[in-house]
Amino acid sequence: MKLITSIITLGFALGLAACSNESTSTPQTTAPTGQTSSSAPIALPAGMTRVADPTQVCMVNNQNMNKPQIPIEVAGRTYYGCCAMCKDRLGNDPSSRVARDPVTGEQVDKSMAVIIQDTTGKVLYFASEDTLRRFRG
Repeated sequence: MKLITSIITLGFALGLAACSNESTSTPQTTAPTGQTSSSAPIALPAGMTRVADPTQVCMVNNQNMNKPQIPIEVAGRTYYGCCAMCKDRLGNDPSSRVARDPVTGEQVDKSMAVIIQDTTGKVLYFASEDTLRRFRG
């Protein structure tokens, strides 16, 4: 968990150095495919919660900003960024639109992911509800 936290912290710091936190958008009203509800709640590690509204996540900084972000549509999928730099990166850099599932290591499209956050708003992306259930932090 310390390695994951360090990686996320570094990515967040680098991303915010080039961004402003200004966003002007109307949030997407439908949840991404990976954000399906389950009949049984998933127990998350202490300090981790499910992201209720992925439209508030800057998917470049991997941070829940707690306000609507700028939507960027690419190939029929919607991603979110906090500023013009993030919008440009999401539109032009395919690597910014994916993450590694912390359980399986498989590549996950951020627009389709199940997303959780820690107490500071840093997020992790999961390929499915099943991999989230197996996450132990």
